[in-house]
Amino acid sequence: MTQLELTRAVEEISSPARAPRRRTPALRSRLPIWSMMALGMIGLIVFFVYPLIANLYYSFTSFDLVSSPTWIGLRNYIYLFTQDSRVGTAALNTLWFVVFLVPVRIICSLGIAMLLTRRKRASGFWRTLFYVPALVPPVASVVAFVFLFNPGTGPINTILRFFGIQGPLWFNDPALSKPSLLLLGVWMMGDIMVIFLAALLDVPRDQYEASSLDGANGRQRFWFITLPNISPVILFSAVTGVIAALQYFTEAAVASSVANGKTGIDAGPDQLLGYPNDSLLTYTQWMYVQGFTSFQLGYAAAMAVILFVVAAVVMAVLLRRAGLFKQKER
Repeated sequence: MTQLELTRAVEEISSPARAPRRRTPALRSRLPIWSMMALGMIGLIVFFVYPLIANLYYSFTSFDLVSSPTWIGLRNYIYLFTQDSRVGTAALNTLWFVVFLVPVRIICSLGIAMLLTRRKRASGFWRTLFYVPALVPPVASVVAFVFLFNPGTGPINTILRFFGIQGPLWFNDPALSKPSLLLLGVWMMGDIMVIFLAALLDVPRDQYEASSLDGANGRQRFWFITLPNISPVILFSAVTGVIAALQYFTEAAVASSVANGKTGIDAGPDQLLGYPNDSLLTYTQWMYVQGFTSFQLGYAAAMAVILFVVAAVVMAVLLRRAGLFKQKER
């Protein structure tokens, strides 16, 4: 052993043992956070991530809930875009509800909320009156509306006949069935109205007072003060409204079945689904029929994937446009 090796050996023996590395304070501070988030993350993975991945897999298979899934590649998507004759009608009907139902509900809710902010006497009564329809179950609301607008015995057409006016067919007319549901959507706008009411009451009063001193009229105050302050609420209402319209199912299905005199909504493809004349056939209805009536779960999964992609694109566009609008304001 050389003198250099002997010196290193003596130093190693005489030097104290190194203490084990301790966890950094940042890691120790994050452990309670991750432990509290663990249950939520498990639920997210089990009830969202796994079903999403499984649905994507089933969309490339032929699956009927009885036999094992069989891989067929893109055949479900090819059939969806080239051979299914009713999916286009269902998509257009769903698009109609997105384009008309969502803006009309937002505009009417905002208008009613602005009127309620100006009414001082019996304001609680009027707020309750406009909000109560939102508490009624959707199925009961649709059944009541179909009864009210019954072309033969409904109270609406009875009143019109009293004044010498021939009432339309409403839910039995392909041209008026969707506008009739639009009236139902406006009647049930209480949930959005309450949100707008809270947002309007939260707008700073001093901004209105300063604008009045500067000579601003009512339209200018609404455009330059009210709208910028409630823009996050408008965006929230638009996003949630579009998502609900893309998934529009219960109201259209119940209105179609009740107006046609049926007792169920799970009609087969060869029956009058979407009565009258497919005017109330929505995308989610047709997906439900394909999956749980025709038992073509693979094809229904492909329809669900397309719906998810369309919803994600629409949400991205809405959020992007909202971000550009805020940047322009700055």
